[in-house]
Amino acid sequence: MTAGPATASQTVGPFFSIALSRPAWQNLASAGPEGERIDIEGRVLDGAGAPVPDAVLEIWQADARGRYAHPDDPRSADCDPGFIGFGRASTGADGSYAFATIRPGRCAGADGRLQAPHVALSVFARGLLRRLVTRIYFSDEAAANSDDAVLASIRDPAARSTLIASREDGPVPRFRFDVILQGAGETAFLDL
Repeated sequence: MTAGPATASQTVGPFFSIALSRPAWQNLASAGPEGERIDIEGRVLDGAGAPVPDAVLEIWQADARGRYAHPDDPRSADCDPGFIGFGRASTGADGSYAFATIRPGRCAGADGRLQAPHVALSVFARGLLRRLVTRIYFSDEAAANSDDAVLASIRDPAARSTLIASREDGPVPRFRFDVILQGAGETAFLDL
């Protein structure tokens, strides 16, 4: 008996954009939340540097005061009602994605220490059996980044640098964050 092509139960995608694409979910700042408005843009690339045109990215972040709109955050009753902190974007033909959001505030980690402002990022794409999870940190938060326990846990400086989004100035600050799924310059993914 010969094995046929992989079925949907054996691999993820490429059908994500059909069922999960919600362009409105790319704009987390549409309800006018408190805080500094920023854009996060980038591309998802495979190990050969080719764009991944059918990936889905989900972000989860704290509001400008470092509170999550989630019942597990004991401070959630005091979170910004104009900010839910969750977004989803599909990649385009060139692997590009974009989010309009706000700069997250610092929140306490499991050990009680403040974490650097960051955005949690999950990547879903064809060929992945499980989502990939990483974080986006901001290049203009060097002092906070140097004290962040998750960043410090990544011993290799080159791997650690893959989690830092570079700032590009404009009317709205834009942060560039490319996701490289494997190979040279691979994004550091977290083992959850």
